Amino acid sequence: MAYWLFKSEPETWGWDDQMNKGGPEEWNGVRNYQARNNMREMKVGDLGFFYHSVKQKAVVGVVRVANEIHPDSTTDDPRWECVDIEAVKAFERPVTLDEIKTVPELENMVLVNNSRLSVQPVAEAEWKLICKLGGVVP
Repeated sequence: MAYWLFKSEPETWGWDDQMNKGGPEEWNGVRNYQARNNMREMKVGDLGFFYHSVKQKAVVGVVRVANEIHPDSTTDDPRWECVDIEAVKAFERPVTLDEIKTVPELENMVLVNNSRLSVQPVAEAEWKLICKLGGVVP
């Protein structure tokens, strides 16, 4: 199993929207090749963090990859693909980027070093530590 982080502006699509969806939702609109290539690596069942960007800048929940890469329905351009994700569990408390930056074990995390990348890998040790900080059993 692999671990990921999905970033979204809560005003556009937030954790509450994902939870209220009640099933898989296409993670569409990604127009960055590195982020798209990360989605190409995903398998059904992989887990990811749902991250609120811009104002809150915090991990707020856990999602699961429900469907592997397929064409993005928001464009006719065949270069852009996406996966479907579904909500698994909300964090007991959000884990902010500022907090993550204070943890020495997380200093090499992609989020810390490339915070603009909208879909990024998360190492297993990073996954376990952030889940613990957020009050979720990994």
